[in-house]
Amino acid sequence: MLPIRDHNPSGRTPYVVYALMAANLLFFLSYVGVMDDPRRINRIFFDYALIPARASDGVALYTYVTSMFMHGGWLHLAGNLLFLWIFGDNMEDEMGHLGFLIFYLASGIGAAFLHVLGAPGSIVPMVGASGAIAGVMGGYLLLFPKARVDILLILIIYFRVFTIPAYIMLGVWLGMQFIGGLGADPDEGGVAYWAHTGGFAAGLVLSVPLWLKLGGPAFWRKTHGHPPHPEHEYTFSPSRIPKVPRK
Repeated sequence: MLPIRDHNPSGRTPYVVYALMAANLLFFLSYVGVMDDPRRINRIFFDYALIPARASDGVALYTYVTSMFMHGGWLHLAGNLLFLWIFGDNMEDEMGHLGFLIFYLASGIGAAFLHVLGAPGSIVPMVGASGAIAGVMGGYLLLFPKARVDILLILIIYFRVFTIPAYIMLGVWLGMQFIGGLGADPDEGGVAYWAHTGGFAAGLVLSVPLWLKLGGPAFWRKTHGHPPHPEHEYTFSPSRIPKVPRK
C-alpha cells in the first residue's frame, strides 16, 4: 500500500522541499559509487551515519544531522523522497520556508534521539531521512486529517489506485512502525522503527503551536479535518489493458 499523491494543493512553491530532495539525492550520489567497496563505505558510514554508541558518549554529535541525508540504497532514497514530496509541500505552505526547514531538522533530530535512547550501546549505523519525514507526516495528520490521499494497492498481480483519508493511511503506517518496533532488535540493524515513531511524535508535537495559531479545535470545526482550500481533483485515464472475459 503505497501513497502516490494527495488532493491537497500547495499555495506556494515548496522551495525547501525541493532543496531537501536535491540535498538527499546529491549526498547519496556522492558515495553510491563506492558502496561495493567495504573499506571506503564503512569509513563514510562511520564518519557521517548516526552510531548510537558514539552519540551516547557525546562523540560526533553532528551525525544527528548528517545521517538524515544518507541512504542505504536507491529504493530507500526513492521511498523517502516520495513521502517528502507528497506531504512536505503542504507543511511548508503553512509554516513558511524557514519555519518548515527548522521543523524538518528538529523532527529528524528528535527521531534520532529516541533511536539512541532505545539502543544507547548499539554500533549499527542509522541512516535515512525517514525520521524527519515521519515528523512531516505527524504534522500533516494534525492539520489535515481528512485530506484525501491516493494509494496504490499491490497484491501480487492486482494493482489498483484508490483514495482514502490521510488519517487512515498515516494511522496504518504509524501502527506498522509501532508493531515493528516491539519485535525489532536495534543491534541487528534493519528498519529503525522507533526512530520513525519518535519522528512522527516529534512532528505532531512541534505542529501544535501552528495548529493553535490557526484556531485549534475551531480550525478543525471549520475545515472538518479537510484542507482549508478546495481539494485537487484528478482525472483517471482509462486503462489500455484489454479486459479478458471470463469463460
